Amino acid sequence: MFLYESARVLGYVVLLMTTIIGVAGLVGAALCVSTRDDAFTAADRQQKWVWTGMLVASAVAMFINVQLLQWVGMVVIGLYWFDVRPQLKDIVNGETPW
Repeated sequence: MFLYESARVLGYVVLLMTTIIGVAGLVGAALCVSTRDDAFTAADRQQKWVWTGMLVASAVAMFINVQLLQWVGMVVIGLYWFDVRPQLKDIVNGETPW
């Protein structure tokens, strides 16, 4: 009985985490749309609409119950939030060391 309950709780935790990451992907896509086009060029990144498409597709993948797609979506969303977004933010705010 204990194993069944703990597995059920773990399933809810995983569902909650995938939902949070999916919402983070949608928020990232909205922020991406509101960022200037030239910031992506200055950061030497893919174009604005490429990142927007990747983030929306990753968010959708988080809500589909295919584990491989969810892992790829998590990587793309994490890459945007922890690598691309801080660099774009610095460029837009004029805080680059250039």
